[in-house]
Amino acid sequence: MIRNIIFDWSGTLVDDLPAVWEAVNDVFRRSGVAALTLDEFRAEFSLPFGDFYRRFVPHIPSAQIEIWFHERFQQACHCVPPLLHARDFLEKCRENKLRCFILTSVNSKYFPPQAENTGLAGYFEAVFSGVLDKREQIRVLLNTHKLAGEETLFVGDMQHDIEAARHGGVHSCAVLTGYNRLEQLRQSEPEAIVEHLKELWQLLERNKMEWPPASNTNGVGHPIVTVGALILNDSRQALLVRTQKWSGMWGIPGGKVKIGETLEEALRREIKEETNLDIDDIRWALAQDCIHSREFYRDAHFVLLNYTCRCHGAPNVVLNDEAQEYRWLPLTEAGNLSLNQPTRILLDHISSRK
Repeated sequence: MIRNIIFDWSGTLVDDLPAVWEAVNDVFRRSGVAALTLDEFRAEFSLPFGDFYRRFVPHIPSAQIEIWFHERFQQACHCVPPLLHARDFLEKCRENKLRCFILTSVNSKYFPPQAENTGLAGYFEAVFSGVLDKREQIRVLLNTHKLAGEETLFVGDMQHDIEAARHGGVHSCAVLTGYNRLEQLRQSEPEAIVEHLKELWQLLERNKMEWPPASNTNGVGHPIVTVGALILNDSRQALLVRTQKWSGMWGIPGGKVKIGETLEEALRREIKEETNLDIDDIRWALAQDCIHSREFYRDAHFVLLNYTCRCHGAPNVVLNDEAQEYRWLPLTEAGNLSLNQPTRILLDHISSRK
């Protein structure tokens, strides 16, 4: 039974990815090295960060790298926001008397103001910050606070976090809210991967705090019926969204049908929740099986009911926490994106009807 939770900080409880990415690129520019796009940075960044810098700027002394990085990072570090569900998760830990700890590489001078500004201070029994290699420090944490490995869960967003959990002999869970992508996290073989902390709490609650869970299928023992739509605007451009839970690939907005809803009601609700758009001219496209797709972050069996629809005027797209990016593209260009397989099948089907 889980009685203790060790959290990583960056990408797990707070979103400092933009600030770190900007500061690292500033180091690269000063070093005469090309800046990385955000996707490139997420694919390449690793801990311990000394190894990361040695791959890209081996000609720059580590002391100079530290100076340059902190000159830029300290300008943005106080504006780092908490991730969605972080405070609710910590409140539930407090209510259930779970002991909470922080093990992070974030510099010790940055952690206190970030914790205060995000409202997350006061939830942790102890904070281990400025840790260069968590694999070396996790046992110190465990021994200092007399934590049993079988009762302790380490939650993080990077391969290094999962490696540290394994090194410390504790349980592991990876979240998709931070630095590493699904493919990278799978390579480190955590005991579970969740989209965000809300899903982790649901998993813990459903399993009565026992870990590891038998499976991460959201407790559903049957196929899940979903609706989704390719939305076209007045310029006949299609809306595509990118989500971490689909391996960072592009797809269409949609979601599960609730009890008592018609398919059209479910589609309108999901589109409104995920994009803020009101739709009309809803037309049937096709049904797809999606069974144990490796593109999706957890094992699942979906029945995908696909539609086309329209939105009018100047669309004001507002994404919820399920997607990280959106684009409006002509149908002839949409296929050039890295699409998940169900969306590619849908686009091919629509193109074949013309």
